[in-house]
Amino acid sequence: MNLNLLRDPWLPVVMHDGSRRTIAPWQIVDPDIAALDWPRMDFNIACLELLIGLILLADPPEDDEAWRARRVPDPNRLRERLARFEPAFNLLGDGPRFLQDLEPLPGQPSSPDMLFIDSAGESTEKNNADLMVWRNRYPSLPLPFAAMALYTFQAFAPSGGAGNRTSMRGGGPQVTLVDPGQGLWALIWANVPNGQACEPLEQLPWMRATVVSSGDKRVWPQERHPAQAFFGMPRRLRLVVGDGQVTGVVQRPHGNNYAGWVHPLSPYYRMKVGSELLPRHPPAGLFGYRHWLGIVASDPQQENDGLRQRAEVVKAWFERSNNQPAQMIVAGWAMSNMKPLDFSFSTAPLIQLSVQAEYLLAGLVLAADQFALALRQALQPVLADSAAREALREHFFALTQAPFERHLVDLQTEADSVHIAHQWRDETRSVALRLFDAQALPGLAERTPEAQREIIKARQMLLANFAGYGKYGKAAYAELNLPLPSKAKKKEVAPA
Repeated sequence: MNLNLLRDPWLPVVMHDGSRRTIAPWQIVDPDIAALDWPRMDFNIACLELLIGLILLADPPEDDEAWRARRVPDPNRLRERLARFEPAFNLLGDGPRFLQDLEPLPGQPSSPDMLFIDSAGESTEKNNADLMVWRNRYPSLPLPFAAMALYTFQAFAPSGGAGNRTSMRGGGPQVTLVDPGQGLWALIWANVPNGQACEPLEQLPWMRATVVSSGDKRVWPQERHPAQAFFGMPRRLRLVVGDGQVTGVVQRPHGNNYAGWVHPLSPYYRMKVGSELLPRHPPAGLFGYRHWLGIVASDPQQENDGLRQRAEVVKAWFERSNNQPAQMIVAGWAMSNMKPLDFSFSTAPLIQLSVQAEYLLAGLVLAADQFALALRQALQPVLADSAAREALREHFFALTQAPFERHLVDLQTEADSVHIAHQWRDETRSVALRLFDAQALPGLAERTPEAQREIIKARQMLLANFAGYGKYGKAAYAELNLPLPSKAKKKEVAPA
């Protein structure tokens, strides 16, 4: 039994009417398909990357004009172009195998459970430390499920120890996708980069001997077709089959070691001007406006200096689409070294702003960050536990998410920037005081007089920050472009 990933139906989808089907990749152009329907969210995101990569590999638009002309798809053309690559997309068999070493690998097979980032590794199982990960969930895998697990693992591979390479974007990269909200095909096409089809098939890493990286051998982008960004093979793997299912995986160390690649679906940053680009990774927990700069929204100063760069497809959308409304999908595994924390999935509005509005949006985000630090500092005499103070700081951002998004409308309509800045200061102050008082006021009368004085002083200092005084207040006012008050007026700051 075999599975050809281009010819055979193996992709689960849900239709706009709620029914479910299994399709071959060329059938993604069906306008009745609403979304992919894998039972795992990381599979759905990785599968979108796979499908985008297939089009970049076989039939990408040459330029923005061609991209616009082909938004209404030609199913026969896509089927024909993909068919040329069928010999490279067999999951099993004696010849080349999709995302696996060209030749069989020696060694004892591990459980196919190892293909899942949230599965327990050998060391974790041995130490009985699998509290946030799971063991022995997948003793065997149907071929379609195994294919998707294999692709997801290679695309997002975390640190594996003993020479096992991470993905070309590191472990658990952040994925950003433009979504016009018009079904599966529109989502995929919105994220296909311009380019030229791949020739020959030997450009794909599993069609040639692995570049074993036990020394300093690396795979550079100028040596490969750009589509290999979607088909990286950092792990040396071979699937083992029994009774028509994948029952094991053999792994050897020192797979392809990628250097210098910039994946078109991920944002990047630099530590300083002129240093190497590094892929962004998702934070654990809620992805809110505090994380938007350089990912969802432009950070003008940082982007001009090359320190923060949104994903290539995000920047391209505004040039291609004539400002068509869209939202952004932001997803990825939040990792702590080799350990998965959670798989985050969020959406955010994707808007085009004037340069002046972009600077103001960045100012709102950065000012809120300073005010949140002022809140955390003010809570010290109330909460001794630093983790509890940090949790309230995160709650501050969650409670200010809705008012921040309301200001996006003002930014798009070029409303008065000074008025927006004052409103934002007042809104964030209201939230900060509410959070502070909820912690400080209950039981205040039972505290010692000294503790009461410290809490009252902390509240006054919190208010002073929102009036433009103090380290955090001055920084926040600078970001909002508000004038600083005179020192003589500090004594006039009254409790709110």
